[in-house]
Amino acid sequence: MKKTKLKFKKKKIFFIVLSIVVALIIAGDWALTVMVYNENFNRRFESYEPLMLYVDDFDGLQCVKYEFSSNEGQKLAGYMYSSGENQRGIIVMAHGFGGGGHNSYMDCANYFARHGYYVFAYDATGNDESEGEGVGGLPQGVIDLDYAITFVEESGNFPSLPIVLFGHSWGGYSVCNVLTYHPEVKAVIACSGFNASLNLFEAEGKRQVGNGIYLMLPFVKLHERIHYGEYASNTALDGFSKSNAAVMIVHSFDDEVVPVEYGYETFYEKYKDDSRFSFIPLENKGHNYFNNDTYRNEFNAEFDEWLKTLDYDTAENKERFSDDKADYIYHNLDREKWCSSLDLELFEDFVGFYDEHIY
Repeated sequence: MKKTKLKFKKKKIFFIVLSIVVALIIAGDWALTVMVYNENFNRRFESYEPLMLYVDDFDGLQCVKYEFSSNEGQKLAGYMYSSGENQRGIIVMAHGFGGGGHNSYMDCANYFARHGYYVFAYDATGNDESEGEGVGGLPQGVIDLDYAITFVEESGNFPSLPIVLFGHSWGGYSVCNVLTYHPEVKAVIACSGFNASLNLFEAEGKRQVGNGIYLMLPFVKLHERIHYGEYASNTALDGFSKSNAAVMIVHSFDDEVVPVEYGYETFYEKYKDDSRFSFIPLENKGHNYFNNDTYRNEFNAEFDEWLKTLDYDTAENKERFSDDKADYIYHNLDREKWCSSLDLELFEDFVGFYDEHIY
């Protein structure tokens, strides 16, 4: 009897120790995952000043700045762009991830404004002129867009016109997901977008650590669920199913930032025969394809030649190089060419799509 009791106690101790070890491993993996997630996504982003766009760069463009609150009371900077009269609708624009706020999309706003639309753009949480120590995570983009649309609809500052959405990358994910909360939206153009918040973490993780990233995904999912609730689990496909909005999906098949299997191919498989959807596949355009690259390639080639003339190691003299690079751009960038290099054929398709579906 004593031996049996002793064996039982040993087994009990073994399972207690094993449980503690497993719990510590899980806690460690969770802590590591959150750290990696925050290093990649919970950061603050500012536009690069030497390449920033300004209203004065565009003839006739007007801008009124607003301020509105997002989910935790953080103040976001919003901007209503217009040009001319008789606008047919309001485009709410969601910017991409990592380059700062909406500033680098001001040429897009200018084009839409010149072709019959008000454009309401904003800097998401943790970007440029909006509050926030960091973005937090990808679902924050859907939340901020949700609040931006509500602000446009309910603040009383804007005319009562049909609302359509335009988003690129993170913004492409956001404009599709937000349809769950705003089925009244008439049309959506999603460029280089993805279906679910986990997709971008998975895509980047596979490039860095291979299949080991799949050990982290359950913790990422739990982390986002705790912080963002249903916004974290909502997907673009959910948004499509809860809306009658017309949807245009644009994606280049060589996109290495958001591979097509996370966006275009997922959406095409389900909706290729649905007349509500338009698909524009691109080749060899990469992740950012709004601009005609003629002048940009020319400028980059000249910049590379300038780099060869430097008599110091740029990696060892980062601060000096940062100052010299900014000075070079200020003195050599042709702002008129830089600000007027949109792919006009592509944007004509965008405006035509909106015009067809706003009523």
